[in-house]
Order: sequence, then C-alpha cells, then structure tokens
Amino acid sequence: MLIRQKRKSDALSYEITPQSLYLDRRQFIEGLGMAAGSLALSAAPLSHAHGATLPRGNGEIEGIVGGYSKLGKNDELTHLNAVTTYNNFYEFGTGKEDPGRHSGAFKPRPWQIKVDGLCANPGTLDLDDFVRPHTIEERIYRMRCVEAWSMVIPWAGIPLGEIIKRFEPLGSARYVSFETIVRPEEMPGQRRSHILPWPYVEGLRLDEAANPLTIMAVGLYGSVLPNQNGAPLRLVVPWKYGFKGIKSVVRMTFTEEEPKNTWQIMNPPEYGFYANVNPKVDHPRWSQASERRIGDFRRRATLMFNGYEEEVGQLYAGMDLSNYY
Repeated sequence: MLIRQKRKSDALSYEITPQSLYLDRRQFIEGLGMAAGSLALSAAPLSHAHGATLPRGNGEIEGIVGGYSKLGKNDELTHLNAVTTYNNFYEFGTGKEDPGRHSGAFKPRPWQIKVDGLCANPGTLDLDDFVRPHTIEERIYRMRCVEAWSMVIPWAGIPLGEIIKRFEPLGSARYVSFETIVRPEEMPGQRRSHILPWPYVEGLRLDEAANPLTIMAVGLYGSVLPNQNGAPLRLVVPWKYGFKGIKSVVRMTFTEEEPKNTWQIMNPPEYGFYANVNPKVDHPRWSQASERRIGDFRRRATLMFNGYEEEVGQLYAGMDLSNYY
C-alpha cells in the first residue's frame, strides 16, 4: 500500500475542471498528483489545526486541504448535478428527486450539535464551534447505496476520530449514536409518520467511528453541503451502505449498548446495525454482487467493504461476514 502525505498546494478536485463537466479520469489523477489506485491520507493533529470556518449560504469553503483518496481505474467523480438531485433523504420525501425539490425552505443556520452520554466533556456547541478546532479535508470516496447504485463524491469533512477525542468518551463507552433534526415545518417528509419514525437515528461502534476513513462532512465539491445532501453536517462511512450516512446531525451520544438504527427498527429482517458493503451477501430482495454507477451504462462488480477492505477489514477480524445485517 502506498501512503503519501499530500501538500496543501496540491490541486483539489473542484479546482481542476468546472463542476458542470464530468471529469476526465486521467486529468483528474494527474491534477491531484497521484497514480491510479494510490492512497493519500492527511489527518492533521488537533495541535496543528487551522481553525476551520464555514461560509454562510452555499459558498465555497476556504482552506480545504487535500486528504484521503483511493480510486480504481474505472472510478470517476460523479457529476455534481447527479450528486445533488439523485439521493435518499426521506425527511423531504421518498422519491430520489424529492430532496432537491422540497428542501429549499430548510434552514441549516443557526445550528447546534448536542454531545452527551458516556463522555467527560458533554455539551451543546454551535456549528462553528464544533468545526473550528479542526482542519477540513477533501475526501474522495465511493458511495454505495444498499439499493445497488453508487457514486464517487469529493466530500469536505473532518475525521470523526478527532471530534471524538475532544469529548473524551469514558472507558465504558463502546458505541456512538447520532440523531437528525426534526423540523416538520421545513421537512415535509416528517409530516408523514408512516414513512419512518422520527428522528432518524444511526450508530457506529466506537472503533468504527474512530477509523481514519470516517468523517463528518460539511461540504462536497468544495462548497458547503446543499440542503438535499444533509446540510450542514452529515456522517460519511465509505465502507458501509449509504443509509448509515445520517444527515443533518444534531446529536451525538456515547453509549455502552449497541444503538438500534432507524432501518433496523423499521425492518429488522432486512437491515441491521453493521451494514458493511458485502457483495457475497444479498439483500433479501435483490443481489448485492453488482451495482449501477450513476452516469454509467453497464453495471460493475461490487467490492468487499466498497473497496476499503485493506483499511477496515481488521475491524471485523473473527466476525462472521456471511451476514452484514
């Protein structure tokens, strides 16, 4: 495995070509100064953090540094338009286009995040205070939906492991759970209780949360998160199915017991806690062996752990991976 520390001067993906165009993969890789399939990992320690700030509205985020990227020869960034118009965010409706159509009234500012449970430093922080101690990194990840479609997205975010350190989880804490905001007046899907129980909840084992790949995203394509993509703060765990990536997060809770996530509560025979991408285990209603990359005509084989087995496989040593639920 090649590990390379990217310089702050390295080009970021959104600086190479206009967002309105699909990026040529060779130009994209050359612009980042990486060989195909290489790995770059930047995780700035807290003592060297830059004091990140986020713009108001939908502006570009200043001071993003190059972070982790590991792409295969057939990976290209998904068109920005597809990333922002084809997604699941049931708080705004069940259709793929509903989040883009119905999220205009949502207000991601002001915003607070409550951190509680088994930790030494609980508290409620404004978004700016939550983000400020950290360096915002660009992380280019594959995103694999449990519905068997996928994208490649250049996120801007903060390693969740760094955030966790600030709140000092107690020795008894084994998991961290997350909640999304409940605002039915701004989120029309939440006016219909039959869709899902609200708030949407998710969780990770603490070692999963602390893995260097796990981030709290505050942007994509160099700008702050659009409402339909989980503004202003969402979880990104690239080796798990996309429903683990809870959006519009307002609470983190450290706990000793494994939390139940929303889909696990709704349909336990089909969805569980881990939700690791596993092409060898089918969903009860469809195969997970292949996927449809948005923008491609042909299907492609799904990779174990979405292609991140080398980075995260050790987390599940000794576990029975024949059932990802």
